Amino acid sequence: RAAGAATALLLARRGLQVLLVDQGRLSSDTLSTHALMRGAVLQLHRWGLLDGIVAAGTPAVKQTTFRYGEEKLRIAVKPSNGVDSLYAPRRTVLDPLLLRAAVEAGVDVREQTAVTHVITHDGRVVGVRAIAASVRPVELRASLVIGADGVRSTVARAVGARVIRVGDHASAASYGYWSDLDTDGYEWTFRANACSGIIPTNDGQACVFASAPAARVGRGGVALIEDIVGAGAPDIAERLRAATPPRGTRTWHGHAGYIRQAHGRGWALVGDAGYYKDPLSAHGLTDAFRDAELLARAVGDGLGGTTALDASLARYQAVRDRLSAPLFDIVDRIASHRWDDVEIAGLLRHMSSLLTDEADVLASLDPSGIGSAVPPVAGSAVPPAAGTAR
Repeated sequence: RAAGAATALLLARRGLQVLLVDQGRLSSDTLSTHALMRGAVLQLHRWGLLDGIVAAGTPAVKQTTFRYGEEKLRIAVKPSNGVDSLYAPRRTVLDPLLLRAAVEAGVDVREQTAVTHVITHDGRVVGVRAIAASVRPVELRASLVIGADGVRSTVARAVGARVIRVGDHASAASYGYWSDLDTDGYEWTFRANACSGIIPTNDGQACVFASAPAARVGRGGVALIEDIVGAGAPDIAERLRAATPPRGTRTWHGHAGYIRQAHGRGWALVGDAGYYKDPLSAHGLTDAFRDAELLARAVGDGLGGTTALDASLARYQAVRDRLSAPLFDIVDRIASHRWDDVEIAGLLRHMSSLLTDEADVLASLDPSGIGSAVPPVAGSAVPPAAGTAR
């Protein structure tokens, strides 16, 4: 998905041969909060893909509103590092865009291929075994196997990736797409046991989500979302009633956050396979793009001979953890739904500061480190550098 396709794209632009495999179809819809924060928008711009998001009619988000207690705080998106708007594309827009770019860069894509095991030699991962769409087992060899296969990562389990830290809390969420909804940028409401958000997306729709402990969310649904939104922001609930509700909703029942070991001999993890925090933060896609670029730079340096691969991957994990740990702790605390208005105000201020720092780190990276948009020369004799799997 987002982490795997982005990593594959950037590796191919570094001139490496990349095989991207997925057990499903990469262009299909999937659970998502859609919102891209400043860092992710900056990266799409740097990768030459932001124009495609805009051309698909994705609305530009010019401000974010936070509601907590009696406070209603509006923050304008200030132009910085080439970013003057935020965006929240549907995954049916974002994922095909990433996939097309990866293919244009020279990535070999195989959908409906499920990885079942890793292949090892002398303690080092050298490939994977998989079942293709024809139910035919195949062996795929590579210099490096990258697992981008989500919270239930087959690769992480197969290589025995250690869990470095785990969260104490997990909130559930239900969401759907309202049409004709009066929106005002990103709108986040934080009230214990009644958090919610409005995220303008494609086709004149807005993703509306409600988050609370699993016992309250239950099986989700339109009525549940309206009830939770109304408990935290009655004025938004009135706008929902005036809009066209969805015919159906999707519900996530929660999963404790974690940070996993990100690399080992012949393997690496990216996206939710390596690091997951509660979706209440709506920061998952931004994490995916951040770590995709950090990992691709590390792999490019390691396989390119400028430094030892294992040492380069260790630096990737160190940077990922330094950027992730403080935000992980804040989001885990918010996911508890056990805070008052004073505490949540402080948590949100701290989170905003961390997101600014993260965007600054991404902006400081040398653009030449991601390679050009020109596909590698056909017929290269370099063996496949990485396989990403879902």
